Parts: sequence; C-alpha cells; structure tokens
Amino acid sequence: MQAFLKVLRWSVGLLFIFSGLIKANDPLGLSYKMQEFFEVWGLAFLDDYSLAFALCMNTLEIVAGIALLIKFPYKQTLWLLLGLIVFFTFLTGYALFSGKIKTCGCFGDCIPLTPKVSFIKDLVLMFAIIILLFNHKKVKSNMHKALGIFLLILSTGAVGYGQYYVLQHLPFIDCLPYKRGNDIQEQMKTPAGAVPDSVSIQMSFKKNGKNVQFDINQFPTDFDSTYVYQDRKEVLIQKGNGLVAKIIDFSLFTMDNVDTTQALFNTKNPYVLIFAGNIDASVPWETLISTIQEKHQQVYLITADKANALQLKLNIPVLVGDMTMIKTAARVWPTVVIMNGSRIMEKQSYIDFLKK
Repeated sequence: MQAFLKVLRWSVGLLFIFSGLIKANDPLGLSYKMQEFFEVWGLAFLDDYSLAFALCMNTLEIVAGIALLIKFPYKQTLWLLLGLIVFFTFLTGYALFSGKIKTCGCFGDCIPLTPKVSFIKDLVLMFAIIILLFNHKKVKSNMHKALGIFLLILSTGAVGYGQYYVLQHLPFIDCLPYKRGNDIQEQMKTPAGAVPDSVSIQMSFKKNGKNVQFDINQFPTDFDSTYVYQDRKEVLIQKGNGLVAKIIDFSLFTMDNVDTTQALFNTKNPYVLIFAGNIDASVPWETLISTIQEKHQQVYLITADKANALQLKLNIPVLVGDMTMIKTAARVWPTVVIMNGSRIMEKQSYIDFLKK
C-alpha cells in the first residue's frame, strides 16, 4: 500500500507541476483563455483581472505540486489540490458539455487537449487525490517545518520571477503558429482531409404577431415586408473532423482599408513588422524604430489601436490587424518580427531587441 500511495502521490504532484509550468511559460495565453470563459458567462468585467488570476493559478499549481512531493504540509495540500481539481473539472466539463469552448487551456498552447480528454484527465486526477486524502494518515512527513517553509517560499519566488520574465521577454518556448522559422502562408493552409462543420443559418422573423423561423436558403414564397426581422443564428448540422488551418485570421490593412497582406508576402527583401495591439506611449518608439531602420529599410507597425498609432506620428506605415491575431502573434507589445516573404526569421520583444 505504501508503494502504491507513493507512486500515486508522485504522479499527481508531477502532473500539477508540469501543468503549471507549461502555463507559466505563457501566462498571457491563460489569461486570454480565462477571458473566453468570462465572455461566455457574461463576466467581461473580470477581463482586467484575468492576468492576475492566471499568475496566481499557475503559481498555486506548481507550489502545491511541490508541497505534495515534499509532503509538507501534506493533508492541507491534498485539500487544496482537491479544491483545484474540482474547479478544473467544472471548467473542462462546461467546455465539453456546452460546446461553447473549444479547448480548456489545461496544458496551454503547447499541448492542446480536447475538452473530452481534459475532462477525463481531471476525473482521474480527482479520484487519485481522493484516494490520497482518505489514506493521508498512512503517509508520514519527515520534512523539518523551517525547511519546508523555505522550499515553498523559494518555489513561489522562482515561479513568480519566471512569469515576470516571460511577460517582458516572450515565452521561453513558443508553441504558437507565429514562432520563429514558421511560414505564415503555410500555416494558413487548410490541412489535407479537413472536413469543416456543416451549419445552417436560421433566420427568425415575426409575421402577424407570430415567430417564424426558416433556413436562409429556403425563404417562404410569400416573403415580403410584413416579415419583421428578429435574429439569425448558426445551427450545427454535422460536426467536422476538427482539422483547420493553424492561422485563420492573418490579414493586414492600410489606413485606407486596403488589404496589403499578399503584397507584404511578395516583398523581395527582408522587412520588419512591429506588433502592438494597443499603443503604449511609454515605449521608446523613436529609439526602437531608428534602431530597426539602421539595418532594415522597410518597417511597418501592426496594431489594432489605429487612433493612438496615428497620434504617435511615426515615420513608418501603420497597418491595421485583428486584435486576436496580434495577441497570438506577439505576447509582448511591441514585439519585433523580422520577415523574409511570409517566413518569420526572427522574433524578439522590443526590450531584447534594444539590448542587442
């Protein structure tokens, strides 16, 4: 029994540490996933706190996993882990049974899991923690209290510093489709054998005080101005196989709303894209741009914050992109991306770029 409990304890502890470390590598990614849940639940007012929640959750997972391994404090740690796994099971269960969330973000973007796999994983973990909790008296801890507290404080500080570092310098491991070496055009191609979802657009109108619904391709023969529009929604007819392009939203527009994406990809010489979803006036923009222009003639600012970008009056073209795309392409704003055609040759946060 002791050997079984030891294997179970190490398995649970290491899995929590592994899960926390993957997400701590990219805490902004977890915060964006939290915002997705908040939006579905009508809690958008919590968006401003999502990064703080993500930082705390990652730290809690890792430190709790370490506490379980060193068995200090053992029983309290098991109760904490049980609370965490109940919460995680609720999230993965919601993602699975509601269908409103495609991935739960349990292992970040590095190991994307389907809601079904995530839910089963959490149920197994919950069962394992309950077994450990019922048998907690059979496990003895020889850890000195002072040493245990020191190790947990040290772990908390190390995880905190690591997350602070990646928020300033980009993730240690880039698991996103915009990582160095990737070709954006290749990432935009639909995989072979992909079967998309089959959906029907259902229109809702009111006629003579009654609600009338029909498919967008099958309007009533007597359709006229007496039909008052109410709503439209997509109804899933048949689920596809889930194979989609890794990048589906990369489009860049000039200030005159002209799509210039393909023109950039056809550029013969290397060029630089500066990604910044929102414009922070405290960034040394002039120094950054002049440093880039010492080596590269073509420099473009990619932003969703058109108004503030114009106020900066930078002597480079400003291109407008989708905010979600910019969040995925660049976790730090601004991020400097050196391109050769559609291939990403180099990618650095502006802090690292200015240090070169």
